[in-house]
Amino acid sequence: MDHSDDGGARVPGGRRLPSRAVRVVSVLVGIEAVALAVAVIVLLIDVLTLTPASLASALALIVLTAVATVWVAWIALSLLRGASWARGGALFWQLIQLTIALGAVQGAFAQPLIGAAIAVPSIVVLVLLFTRSVMQHTRRPDPEV
Repeated sequence: MDHSDDGGARVPGGRRLPSRAVRVVSVLVGIEAVALAVAVIVLLIDVLTLTPASLASALALIVLTAVATVWVAWIALSLLRGASWARGGALFWQLIQLTIALGAVQGAFAQPLIGAAIAVPSIVVLVLLFTRSVMQHTRRPDPEV
């Protein structure tokens, strides 16, 4: 049975099974959350082993990255569950990542491979967010009359 055009098949009780596109988007956003968690660990190790120029700034960066980790992980799970708000959250996060990727490929310390590693999955997620199956999976159910 192909689930790609109808937003996923329905099981008894009316729950939608996620299509392949929904699963791919959820996995990619989940991987982004894991990458953020790794960044939190690296930042924590840096604070403990190096002397930051500003301890307050270093701690603020750790807290903000940790909050982003939880938020992006929640988006990934919510996409899989079909939450309507999750598409907007994922879209916003991909735009943030594309901005970071653009910064990575510019300037004296440009890192094109890092920029590409950030940009390519973000572009894939952006495209998939606007596929029919993902849009149907994350739309609000019609109100009961």
